[in-house]
Amino acid sequence: MKSQIPIAIALFLCFTAATKETAHQSFREDFDSNSPKYFTYASTGNRADFTRAFGVRSSIESATKVLSFKIDPNDPAGAGRGPEIISNDFTHYGRYSARIKVPDVRKEQPNVGAVVGYFTYHMDSIPGLSEIDFEWLIADPTVIYVGTWTGPQGALKRIGRTVNLANGMIYETTYREGHQGARYPLSGFQNLPEKIKAIEGYDASSRFYTYGFDWHPDRLRWWMLHPISADTVVLWDYRGSERGIPQNKSKYRLNFWHTKDWSVVTNPNALEKPKKPFELEVDWMKYEEFEK
Repeated sequence: MKSQIPIAIALFLCFTAATKETAHQSFREDFDSNSPKYFTYASTGNRADFTRAFGVRSSIESATKVLSFKIDPNDPAGAGRGPEIISNDFTHYGRYSARIKVPDVRKEQPNVGAVVGYFTYHMDSIPGLSEIDFEWLIADPTVIYVGTWTGPQGALKRIGRTVNLANGMIYETTYREGHQGARYPLSGFQNLPEKIKAIEGYDASSRFYTYGFDWHPDRLRWWMLHPISADTVVLWDYRGSERGIPQNKSKYRLNFWHTKDWSVVTNPNALEKPKKPFELEVDWMKYEEFEK
């Protein structure tokens, strides 16, 4: 008679098999060649060759070669429909950073519905989703969305903060369950800093900025470098609860896509399909493991 494996052990073995991939060690991808080392292009869009190019000269810095993503006006709405890169290996706790310039659309199409996402994402069958993100709805490049998604498919949970860096306004710092769930304000150590000083002239489409986040098991800190002083500007330092902090390994990503049902907080009309191939530029992306 064959011995039966106890359910608890079977679940453990399944979890181990699902997450056996080891996280990659520290790396930096400079997008100055046409063959990235640490990332793979991935998109469900129709015209992959049209929407991305590696190692092209920046439109605003002639000495800088970048990853160029152009949104395809013919692609339907939805994350993953536009151009996207995904790390070849899993990443985990550590410091993530990137130098990014989002598209400038306000003169040509101020009501465009399009998202730039800089993030980690992996849905595991047992622990569920591991996502940490920066997002810009490019109709208003003064606003930044940061947060996480965790939990199993069908029971996702979100912690998030929305910040206007041009005027120093924090629109919300909340927790919710599901995409349409009620939003509950966070307080105390889950709501730091309570105020953010404005960065004069901040506009994510006007120049490159360096953004990043530090992922610990019990803390998440989103930040950027001040364009003049190079000091670290903390956008959100989430502590005081492990709720909302992903615990499982993920994939490191960046994408650009059309949304027809998520408008930027400052412009409810910004849902239009892109009328031209607006361009996102990325100088480099970095992942640094914490010292053990």
